[in-house]
Amino acid sequence: MDYLDCLRSERRGYAWVMQHHGGLTQAQAREAALERYPYEPDDAPYRGLLFHDEAWHWAMLALHGDRYVVEHPELAHPSPEYLALE
Repeated sequence: MDYLDCLRSERRGYAWVMQHHGGLTQAQAREAALERYPYEPDDAPYRGLLFHDEAWHWAMLALHGDRYVVEHPELAHPSPEYLALE
C-alpha cells in the first residue's frame, strides 16, 4: 500500500471512530481526520510515521486520553465494525 492509500485508510478509520464513539457529525469527524492526518510531502523527514499505530488508537487517545486502555479496557482493541472498514 502506498502513502496515499494509507493516508485515506487511516483518515477513514479515524473519522469512523470519531463519529461512532465520539459523537461527532460526519462532517466534524471528517475534519478531525484531516487535522490528525495531514498530507505530508514526499521529502518530509518523518512522512508516515503516524501510521505506526492505527487510527483506532489515535482516535481513542483523542477521545479518552492516555489511560483509555486502563479506564476503558473494552476499547483496547478495534471493534469488529471498525475492522470491517478495511
